[in-house]
Amino acid sequence: MEINPIPVLTIQTVPYEDQKPGSNGFRKSTTMFESKKNYLQNFIQSVLSSIDLRDRQGCTMVVGSDGRYFSKTAIEIIVQMAAANGIGRLIIGQNGLLSTPAVSCIIRKIKAIGGIILTASHNPGGPGGDFGIKFNVANGGPAPDTVTDKIFQISKTIEEYAICPDLRIDLSRVGRQEFDLENKFKPFRVEIVDSVDVYLNMLRTLFDMNAIKSLLTGPDQLKIRIDAMNGVMGPYVRRILCDELGAPANSAMNCVPLEDFGGQYPDPNLTYATGLLEAMKGGEHGFGAAFDADGDRYMILGENGFFVNPSDSLAVIAANLSCIPYFRQMGVRGFGRSMPTSTALDRVAKAMKVPVYETPTGWKYFANLMDSGRCSLCGEESFGTGSDHLREKDGLWSVLIWLSIMAARKQTIEEIVQDHWAKFGRHYYCRFDYEALDPRTAIFIMKDLEAAITEKSFANQKFAVGSHVFSVEKTDSFEYVDPVDGTVSKKQGLRIIFADGARIIFRISASGTMGTTLRIYAESYEKDPSNHNKEPQTVLGPLIAIALKLSQIHERTGRKGPTVIT
Repeated sequence: MEINPIPVLTIQTVPYEDQKPGSNGFRKSTTMFESKKNYLQNFIQSVLSSIDLRDRQGCTMVVGSDGRYFSKTAIEIIVQMAAANGIGRLIIGQNGLLSTPAVSCIIRKIKAIGGIILTASHNPGGPGGDFGIKFNVANGGPAPDTVTDKIFQISKTIEEYAICPDLRIDLSRVGRQEFDLENKFKPFRVEIVDSVDVYLNMLRTLFDMNAIKSLLTGPDQLKIRIDAMNGVMGPYVRRILCDELGAPANSAMNCVPLEDFGGQYPDPNLTYATGLLEAMKGGEHGFGAAFDADGDRYMILGENGFFVNPSDSLAVIAANLSCIPYFRQMGVRGFGRSMPTSTALDRVAKAMKVPVYETPTGWKYFANLMDSGRCSLCGEESFGTGSDHLREKDGLWSVLIWLSIMAARKQTIEEIVQDHWAKFGRHYYCRFDYEALDPRTAIFIMKDLEAAITEKSFANQKFAVGSHVFSVEKTDSFEYVDPVDGTVSKKQGLRIIFADGARIIFRISASGTMGTTLRIYAESYEKDPSNHNKEPQTVLGPLIAIALKLSQIHERTGRKGPTVIT
């Protein structure tokens, strides 16, 4: 029986003006994708059209999602449009699931032209939640500004998109599915792959898996508690930490991926990962971790709920890279951190005599450094750490790093961190998030702040709070010149740096979908070990008071406090 080729249709459409990707992809409310005609199709066509036609013909792309609501519908449309646009092969995770690090891993392994990840990271899911689309390029990392700018320009002038509406795939069945299309010389192929396999094989080459397994199963067995927060990481936690490394099955919690993440924010911090925090406070477990929806962010907790600040986590990992076979073999060429991340990493870099690069927020900046061989390890204060094994931050890799350090040093999380502070000093640090602000109000707050702190007279200001006097040493609107290609990124946040190394930073974040998020960061350095066990909020109180006074954020927004404190 002869099967007729699947028709390729060209559909007329009208552009939208708001399809500009941010530093972590394109995020909007799910309702917008569901209710606005061709909203998804327009953006996907813009992504596909951003790839040169000659490169697109017959190429391979990777597609995955964090499992949130609307993902399977979106994957079907992406498959139909990829086929119609000349893509030759798609690699898709079983049931549509692939963590962001796994997508990066597969792109690099098979030399794909890029990948599409359906995720809004730590934002809520479900019909009333958020949806997002990330485009990663051939190095496995997020699309750079040149590519996202091109996507945005195409989206503003798009008139039509190509699609094969009759093409249907089975996401549940691992294996190859082939389709003949009208006017196409080659068949279009979809390969559904196990979500974990390729990523797990990579991890086996990076770590001493036996050492970690001994830690989790030996006579002094470390009891761990891992919260996948009902995101994509459930299958990875069960397969890698439980099956491969021997942690008991009950070590894993919330490991069934749910479209609405169980009604919770899949955000690994002390505000939202309360189930894990309570479990750790019981004292039964010596190690706890939580992941966000797509698996690139993580939080580490020690016994009794001891919290490891993400900036400290990055610095501790940097100081202990000799515990990891991959770094013993590859060496350490340099470190990277986003500008708002604490300067704890800088002290480690100085001791190790390696350069540290201070970048804007966004992993694409690190990817450029790593591609050029300048950077081996990098991280952000927003719970993301990674290395040049991929071009994405990697939550489970970070957890295995911590377990490797514990296995090598035979110490608890708290002991490792406190030893680090004793050697390098402690960087007290916190972040205040003011979410869903009126965009105009947030922009005017930042404009007024910039005008105030960049006045010549401000450079000599002194702020007395209680018994402490803070002397301003430097202020600026952070600007980054990429050492690889010379591209300049301006207006990346406002910095006030004091003579004692303390810092206040103000920055508008693009990670939300409702209104605007304004973030205030405060950092204070303490060398004296006798002052290392204070509450961060107590130590940073004077700096926060200065930040609130300068910004007038409560008076100008009507807020009484931040939405989230990290």
